[in-house]
Amino acid sequence: MSGVVLSDRVAPGPAVVLREEFDDWALLYDADTGRVAGLNPTGVAVWKLLDGVRTVDEVTAAAASGYADAPADAGAEVAALIESLVAKGFAAIVTDD
Repeated sequence: MSGVVLSDRVAPGPAVVLREEFDDWALLYDADTGRVAGLNPTGVAVWKLLDGVRTVDEVTAAAASGYADAPADAGAEVAALIESLVAKGFAAIVTDD
């Protein structure tokens, strides 16, 4: 991970809405930019854990523990998803300002 570290807390962007669709898939819509991104069921589960309180490390652990057959590198994949969401502006690192 380059811009996001495991100790960062990440929250959804203030103008981002999750629209759950069919078969547990969903769309993220940013009302400020008009950008849309699709999430598979695992991505939706991760998104719902981004509350600005949990760290990236805690989110990856919680997401991986929710799947009995999660691969060994699931944590890295979850962290990469979170980094991608931050890079695309759908989520943001929480700072203590």
